[in-house]
Amino acid sequence: MTHSILIIACGALARELVEVVRCNNWSHVKIQCLPADLHNTPIRIPRAVEEVIETYREQYPKIFVAYGDCGTGGQLDSVLEKYGIERLPGSHCYEFLAGTEVFNELAGEELGSFYLTDFVVRHFDRLVKYGLGIEAHPELLPLYFQHYKRVVYLAQDPTPELRHMARTQAEYLGLDFVERDTGMAPLDKAVSEQVVQWRS
Repeated sequence: MTHSILIIACGALARELVEVVRCNNWSHVKIQCLPADLHNTPIRIPRAVEEVIETYREQYPKIFVAYGDCGTGGQLDSVLEKYGIERLPGSHCYEFLAGTEVFNELAGEELGSFYLTDFVVRHFDRLVKYGLGIEAHPELLPLYFQHYKRVVYLAQDPTPELRHMARTQAEYLGLDFVERDTGMAPLDKAVSEQVVQWRS
């Protein structure tokens, strides 16, 4: 099988991107994921992405990056500009998973929102409890979340188990709970625009 497009992606999007590629029958697209844990140290994201670009840029006519800015303060965009590579639109995965219009609506309702996705719900303990040091130092929880008012679960493919877990996680954080079923359409649209644009 010959791949002509490489998507360098955040590991938190792996399941969803694989589904997008499968549903669109994009046999020419390969996905290369980086560890989702990089989000806890976003300063490392630009260099990690650049290393993958350097490894594969001679092999693929088109490379696309499935990250937002993700807290890099524009440093990721600086790397991508150097190579003429585009990324998903928006500041973070919550925006392109929900779609910009829906995300702006949610942010307008309450700026103090902590967002969950299917991936974050599944890996909440690793990313939040242990990743932020809360399990070892419970006193950090109110410090981290003192300005948050609610948890917003952006659900891509929710199950009763995931919904229950998300509600339990909101209770753990002491925050109100809101669910918004986003489905796969916003991410599919954002990725498809890049893939179809290059193929046309």
